[in-house]
Amino acid sequence: MTVLTDIMSWIFLLSGGFFVFAGGIGFLRMPDLYTRMHASSLTESLGAILILVGLMFQGGLTLVTVKLVIMLFFLLFTGPTAAYALANAALLAGVEPQAKRKQKREEA
Repeated sequence: MTVLTDIMSWIFLLSGGFFVFAGGIGFLRMPDLYTRMHASSLTESLGAILILVGLMFQGGLTLVTVKLVIMLFFLLFTGPTAAYALANAALLAGVEPQAKRKQKREEA
């Protein structure tokens, strides 16, 4: 049973690490604020979920797992909320998406 638990744990940990790494690359390669936020917030949420589930497999049925579940719910509620608040603040400050800026240049 421990071998199966370790294998499942490493599958979740490695896939979570992959998504976090891909999100970092996406953050660096995207052209404007909104696409960067999209790339980082989605992969941050998915990567965090997978990594925490992998750590839950490692922890077993202990108090550590309960704490990891609490952390998971906290991340699931605060991550998207923070991304929405940041995008809304940027929109209210007048930061336009790159496609809209290109369209305005073509019209002028």
